[in-house]
Amino acid sequence: MTRPELEQIELLADVDELLTSAREWIGAAPVWPPAGKSRALMERLLERAQTLRVRLDTPLVLATLGGTGTGKSALVNALVGATVSTSGRQRPTTRKPVLICRADITPEMLGIDPRSVEMVVNSTPALRDLVIIDCPDPDTTEDREARDTNLAQLHALLPHCDVLLVTTTQQKYRSAVVSEELAAAAVGARLVFVQTHADVDDDIREDWSRVLSGDYATGDIFFVDSPQALRDAEAGRQPRGEMGRLVALLEQQLAPAAGNRIRRANFLDLFADTLAACRASIDQALPSVRQLERAIDEARSRFAAKWAQQVRRELLDNRRMWESRLLAEVTTRWGFSPWSCLLRAYQGLSGVVSGATLMRVRTPSQLALWGLWEGGRRLHARLRENKAEATLARIGQFPEEESELRTAAIIVEGYAVEAGFPRTEAQAGALSVAGGEAGSRLLVRAGDELQDSIARLAGRHTGAFTRWRYEALLLAMLLLLAYRFVRNFFYDSWLAPQLGLAPSAAPLLGVDFFVGAGLCLVVWCGLLLWAFCRRLRQGLTGEVDALQARLTQVGVASGLFDALEQRARTVLEWRVDLDRLSAETSRLRERLSRPEALGRIVTDG
Repeated sequence: MTRPELEQIELLADVDELLTSAREWIGAAPVWPPAGKSRALMERLLERAQTLRVRLDTPLVLATLGGTGTGKSALVNALVGATVSTSGRQRPTTRKPVLICRADITPEMLGIDPRSVEMVVNSTPALRDLVIIDCPDPDTTEDREARDTNLAQLHALLPHCDVLLVTTTQQKYRSAVVSEELAAAAVGARLVFVQTHADVDDDIREDWSRVLSGDYATGDIFFVDSPQALRDAEAGRQPRGEMGRLVALLEQQLAPAAGNRIRRANFLDLFADTLAACRASIDQALPSVRQLERAIDEARSRFAAKWAQQVRRELLDNRRMWESRLLAEVTTRWGFSPWSCLLRAYQGLSGVVSGATLMRVRTPSQLALWGLWEGGRRLHARLRENKAEATLARIGQFPEEESELRTAAIIVEGYAVEAGFPRTEAQAGALSVAGGEAGSRLLVRAGDELQDSIARLAGRHTGAFTRWRYEALLLAMLLLLAYRFVRNFFYDSWLAPQLGLAPSAAPLLGVDFFVGAGLCLVVWCGLLLWAFCRRLRQGLTGEVDALQARLTQVGVASGLFDALEQRARTVLEWRVDLDRLSAETSRLRERLSRPEALGRIVTDG
């Protein structure tokens, strides 16, 4: 296998891969009006691809396109080297497309209806690699909207052509009708621009090129005398001048080795043009889809912020219970020490008071009163615990937001309809369910986050620095009071007089000292407990504030408008796939692009 053959196989495989990607793209098209239009365009393009595959081994089809009297038939005769089509300069002479080919070629092989053309079989060498079609005039006076006219046959025939010979004269090169037909026919074809009537007309190629330059890459433009070229061919002479250059171009650019490449290049041009049409249709409606996404995000952000604020309010309203849990966690982690004993005493203060009261009970009536008080205390603690446990459950219920949900649904529904989506996904009835689901997610998230926060705070407040600081402050007061008592008992009242260090023994400390010492110890412990609990309270408040911020950011309201969001996301992802398909098409077009004298239409793809 030669290198060029291998390159052709690789190129064909790339084109097949591109077609597979196109089928996958239209298969993934969302239910959306612009997507339906794009799918219809691409399906027609893929049908064209099947025609391309059928024609890979057939000669290239070269057709004429030009106004009345521009010498299309005369040019065809000159290229073939024989009179195969009737020519005339004053009025239309080609009333039906004339297909000139070898004997082994049939219209069906080219995808052309044999009833739509007049067949001319010729064995001239010029037709070895070509099929030439002499087409009717596009500026005919026939009704342009009527069916079964020569112009309608022209429109049906041109999509099967690979190369168009665009002819004009000094009088016709600015014809608006011809320009309109050329713009429609040039997509998916290579172009050769030829000015005829060189024997009588001035050379207008420079101005013609300037007229065409905005929409076409013209390549070489030829200025030929077709009747003289035909006479040369009939006399056995080689074509001369501009006609010789034109024949050489066709022989080089339309040779079998380049034929398939031209067909694929034409098809890729058409493919890129179709993708550009799809992109234009989609991009026109895409801002509405993005606006819908923004409306959904705004609604979710608004409800998430409100629900997160409600979480914070509920948690802070029951802060005492969470502080009690935090203190219990800290006490458990602290272990056994003077400060931990003080924390346990503070945590169970009501139980200590209750126990002390029980020790003072002397009569059955006092015992009954103590039982009532203790039962009330326990019941109150249990109710407070139940209330706190129900806090998160209440967070998941938002009955007061029902009207706001309905209002948001109406707003989002308007954006959805504008974007081309059905109304059903934005109904308020589904929003209540979505709101409940969001509340349930919020419930689970808040509970987990708060438990993690308590564990984190407990670890922070049981660190070595914090422990030794409070232990040292508490022990300092205990040591100070113990020192005062020990000094009085052993030194001031006994050792000092015995050693002659004091004139007389100091009296032992009485009840007043112990009462005062106890009061000082209680006040000192209270200050330390206040400072410690204040730090816990500030840390807990900070964690609740941080929890509110996290709940707002994680999207607790993501259950709202899920169906609409999924539709919008599908559309945007489908649009990204279109860009990928366009990039793949551009890459293949670059591989097929070679310096050539053939012209082509300029597309954005």
